[in-house]
Amino acid sequence: MQWNDEGLVLSARKYGENSVILHALTREHGRYAGMVRGGTGKRLRGILQPGNEVGLGWNSRLADQLGTFSVEARRSLATLLFDRPLNLLACGSVTALLEIVLPEREPHPPLFEATRYLLEQLSGDLDIWGPLLVRWELGLLRELGYGLDLGRCAATGSTEDLVFVSPKSGRAVSRAAGEIYKQRLLPLPGFLSPEGGEAESADLVAGLTLSGYFIQKFLLPNYGNVVLSTRERFIDALRRRNI
Repeated sequence: MQWNDEGLVLSARKYGENSVILHALTREHGRYAGMVRGGTGKRLRGILQPGNEVGLGWNSRLADQLGTFSVEARRSLATLLFDRPLNLLACGSVTALLEIVLPEREPHPPLFEATRYLLEQLSGDLDIWGPLLVRWELGLLRELGYGLDLGRCAATGSTEDLVFVSPKSGRAVSRAAGEIYKQRLLPLPGFLSPEGGEAESADLVAGLTLSGYFIQKFLLPNYGNVVLSTRERFIDALRRRNI
């Protein structure tokens, strides 16, 4: 069995003397793993960095085997982020999250395109890719069947002054309806409400806290409640920008 596809590198871990096990998000085949022979060598080591876009050929005698990858360089994100630690942490957060929560060999073409677009933006400024990253995490939840409803108040149906989110239902709650219960509700940053607006670093942290709550609630229990350490380091770095 063999196929060719576009891919985004999620991780590459040493295997044996000079090979690596590559995990990649592919456009048509979903999250896939395969061995890359010679992957620790100088030529391939720079290509197999998380976030890089590659052309992949997968080959195996049987469909359920690990198989081997041939790899062709397409776009190198890692070199653009080398001296931008916050952006690099964001890239690591995205790729690590995908490797953990995506079912293997299950195609998600819209998620692939959204992820590729997000990674392309990471070489720019935080005010562009920061809100996009929060929306990407919410989109990941939706793609996996756990979408939030942030467009109208769960209690009144209003689309105005939405400032809370119910941790039980994942639905927005207006200020008037939720004020009495605000200690039990999650804050909804303004840039995610129907009214929109710009997002400061504190708003981005609030947005990532919101998406992170539901990632922890709905996705991670399926994988042994793993700790998203790169994501936590990224959020800590983002918080320090406000100090």
